[in-house]
Amino acid sequence: MTYSTTASAAGQPVAMDATYRKIAWRLIPFLVFLFVLAWIDRVNVGFAKLSMLQDLQFSEAIYGLGAGIFFIGYFLFEVPSNLLLEKIGARKTLARITILWGLTSMAMAYVTTPTSFYVLRFLLGVFEAGFFPGVVLYLTYWFPAQRRARVNGLFMTSFAIAGAVGGPIAGLIMSGMEGVGHLANWQWLFILEGIPSLVAGLLVLKYLPEKPVNAPWLTAAEQQAVTQALVAENTGAGKHLSFKDACSNYRVWICAAVYFCVVSGNATIAFWAPSIIKEIGIKGTLQIGLISAIPFIAGTLAMVWNGIHSDKTGERRMHSAVATLIASVGLVATGLTLGNATIALISLTVAAIGILAAFPVFWSIPAAFLAGTAAAGGIALINSIGNLAGFVAPYMIGALKTSTGSLSSGLYFVAALEFLASFLVVVFVKKQQ
Repeated sequence: MTYSTTASAAGQPVAMDATYRKIAWRLIPFLVFLFVLAWIDRVNVGFAKLSMLQDLQFSEAIYGLGAGIFFIGYFLFEVPSNLLLEKIGARKTLARITILWGLTSMAMAYVTTPTSFYVLRFLLGVFEAGFFPGVVLYLTYWFPAQRRARVNGLFMTSFAIAGAVGGPIAGLIMSGMEGVGHLANWQWLFILEGIPSLVAGLLVLKYLPEKPVNAPWLTAAEQQAVTQALVAENTGAGKHLSFKDACSNYRVWICAAVYFCVVSGNATIAFWAPSIIKEIGIKGTLQIGLISAIPFIAGTLAMVWNGIHSDKTGERRMHSAVATLIASVGLVATGLTLGNATIALISLTVAAIGILAAFPVFWSIPAAFLAGTAAAGGIALINSIGNLAGFVAPYMIGALKTSTGSLSSGLYFVAALEFLASFLVVVFVKKQQ
């Protein structure tokens, strides 16, 4: 139950709805901005691919392995990064992550061999590791469980916003910087999209407060009321507090399996949407970039709506399962209709709606039974294992396309994983979550 007012330790009434709106307006836009930069630097290789592969004589399989190897580094360093965040704080952790991934993204402009491609993509994963679960953990320092699906949804619009703005920006850079200086257009893409991350990393240190008690824009009464609500929630019955508790809880591993399936779809539309759109007959990097924004715009709306509706009803399970089922249907339809540009684009948009709508509600599930160090480690563990799909899906799609000459078989593979996510949620996730 959500209360609109409560009393602080000093006995002053605090309008909690207004307080949480104030917190959201202060934190969410900046966190979204950071994630948009991270996501663009992670997936801009999908646009660079349109000319990079020919320039460097890379195969589709080399690209698929390089795109996916990011998630190996991500997997290995995710849990340590989040446990470190719990110890040293969000400001230092997020600043370090943002600056290092920006530098690595810029270095991608100087890839010349498959080995250098693999090494830099691996390092990009190492340096970005901990950002997404770090933000998910950071939001638990501010918002109670009953408000998190909505807040997660607002933050996770960064996925969709990055896709919506990243495509046109990448297309504009690659079309506008062709023939400029001694660099190819894909090299300019990596450099120009890496610079903003360096600046943003410095802004993190100046702008981001650690916890409610450090926020100068909250009154003392508001700081106390928010802190009290979180302390009461995190010391309640049924909460797991240690990392050992998280590792021994079967629900953490079920969540990791579900998230693996969900992320496979997200990685597919992130890394392969430009290629899918090119395959259905769209020509020109700028046109591909503009059209690739359509599925992400639709996914943004679905993500926000699903998070709000889930918080309003208090239901998590079916909001997640239905979303991943829609994703599965959309991916199958995309594979079946690659010969028809209009229907294939509609199908890809349906897939994006389902994939993106699943994220905010899913992340409310583990936060319902984890707190403290268990939340730091458990959320990172779920995210790191789940994000291995970011390696598996691009690699499998690339390998299947190399062997079959078509993207369809890869899309069916990912569709099966999305269906498996629906099955796991329905069978194993408790209804009250």
